[in-house]
Amino acid sequence: MTSTSWDPALYLDFDDHRSRPFHDLLARIGAVAPRRVVDMGCGPGHLTAVLAARWPGAAVGAFDSSAEMVDAARARDVDAEQLDVRDWTPAPDTDVVVNNAVLQWVPEHVALLPGWLAALPSGAWFAMQVPGNLEAPSHALVRELLTEPRWAGTTDLRDGTAVLDPAGYADLLSGAAVDAWETTYLQRLTGEDPVLQWISGTALRPVRDALEPADYAAFRAELAPRLRAAYPARPDGSTWFPFRRIFAVARTA
Repeated sequence: MTSTSWDPALYLDFDDHRSRPFHDLLARIGAVAPRRVVDMGCGPGHLTAVLAARWPGAAVGAFDSSAEMVDAARARDVDAEQLDVRDWTPAPDTDVVVNNAVLQWVPEHVALLPGWLAALPSGAWFAMQVPGNLEAPSHALVRELLTEPRWAGTTDLRDGTAVLDPAGYADLLSGAAVDAWETTYLQRLTGEDPVLQWISGTALRPVRDALEPADYAAFRAELAPRLRAAYPARPDGSTWFPFRRIFAVARTA
């Protein structure tokens, strides 16, 4: 989580689309009057305010491993700190933890999850969602291009093994009351090379950080036609982009 940089403005280019899973996740949390709510991996902090609005009586904390994201969150008056999730321990009064699109970046999160739940008080809620589209063309084509001679050795990217399926998370969290599911959102994207623009704010971060600006521009230029072929534009110029997400909400006994 600490090896690549984030661009908050680029990430927010698709804010409405990226935020939908967060709101669906939040709707399944039944906490009424939590003492402390934690936004784990808060990003630019644009959704932390939603937590504060839902639970105005709670102490709402937020953290992220990215200095750029923490700065952006603080600019929104979010009380955010820079912290890697692997170093986080819940305070004794933590009643709600929300983890939105973070754990796919943490290879050892499967080992960490049971410990986090065990450290939460009785009746606490832990809610998470991760991408389920790491084998989709949007990501597979990037990995394919990275195997070609010019780009070989540039960086390693996550594949579908980075996350579990809903049943896997349900089994992992089975010591608590668990609700696990998946949803595929069919996003309507617009603009020039919209899928390329979409993944530039997330999946392409490690590639961007590994290459000089001119080389990164060349990589994007090679990738663009492959993505256009995989996600062809409709007659009206828009592009359908399937966006699969995996969710789990657990309540401690």
